[in-house]
Amino acid sequence: RGAGAAVTALLLSFLVGPPIIRRLRTMKVQQGVRQGTPDSHKGKAATPTMGGLILLTSGLVPALLWTRLDNPYVIIALIVTIWMGCIGFLDDYLKLKQKREGRVVDGLVERYKLAGQVTIGLMVGILLWKAPLSSLPGASTTLPFFKYVIVVAAWPALEFLYVGWVTFILTGASNAVNLTDGLDGLSAGLSAIALATFGLFAYVMGRTDASAYLLIFYLPGAGELAVFCLAFVGACTGFLWFNAHPAQVFMGDTGALALGGGIGAIPILLKSEFLLLFVGGVFAAETTSVILQRAVFKYRKAKYGVDYAKANRLFRKAPLHHHFEMKGWAESQVVVRFWILGILCAFVALTTLKLR
Repeated sequence: RGAGAAVTALLLSFLVGPPIIRRLRTMKVQQGVRQGTPDSHKGKAATPTMGGLILLTSGLVPALLWTRLDNPYVIIALIVTIWMGCIGFLDDYLKLKQKREGRVVDGLVERYKLAGQVTIGLMVGILLWKAPLSSLPGASTTLPFFKYVIVVAAWPALEFLYVGWVTFILTGASNAVNLTDGLDGLSAGLSAIALATFGLFAYVMGRTDASAYLLIFYLPGAGELAVFCLAFVGACTGFLWFNAHPAQVFMGDTGALALGGGIGAIPILLKSEFLLLFVGGVFAAETTSVILQRAVFKYRKAKYGVDYAKANRLFRKAPLHHHFEMKGWAESQVVVRFWILGILCAFVALTTLKLR
């Protein structure tokens, strides 16, 4: 069923992609070039965005067709993905509306976007805390490289911290994928790698024989997430047909936040949140580069003045992919090399299944 979902998603993306792109071009749905990007990106200003509609359509339809919809793991993953996709769609829509009205294009106010992400994080955290999906405690997680080790709150009164943990993971993952979406094909390719890896983890955790052999916790029903993951692997692969350099369409926040939400939800449901640092190593590096750049800039601006801060930044540009562009790497080189690093991160994550 996982293979069927992936093939269905791939073919569906080929089917719905061209008409959606034509419609976006007709409506002149263009996000424009983000502030702070290299000058080489100016030619992309006319490329349509909101291509996440292709991703969501070609991913959600096969997921609904091929998964068991009575499975709570799948239901939660679907809700998170759709919720985050709706936040991204609203952001992209408001940018389009503001541009047509001649206003400053800011999209959805940042605090409202964050409020939407935090809301779904709180909902999922409380649900998993109060209604565990497996025999493991609701407010718990596991550690890579350790067999049958559960991390729980020291005192029952602190179990509510798990809700904040889940909220942090979901919000961080969705924003990390969004920050990475700055080069043609980069975010879609890395997302496909991450989802395929999590799909394998879901499969082995959902089997009694595989989980017992690998000395990991058995999570009844979790294997169904493998079908969900492969549906979106197919969707990401199909979207790359249109998003590969030079891109015909960008995914926009509609696709980036939805993918980030799904990538964040899977390890939460598998009680393997720390795996996200391994599987999503490139996403983590991209986000860290932005955080460090802003922190160093603010510090140097306060201590030495704005001119010194601009001339002595930690990276030439952030996120990290723009730094390497400024160093002379071609866009396609950055993308493919980051994909290779993403595959390396996936291999490292897979070693945790046996090195225990």
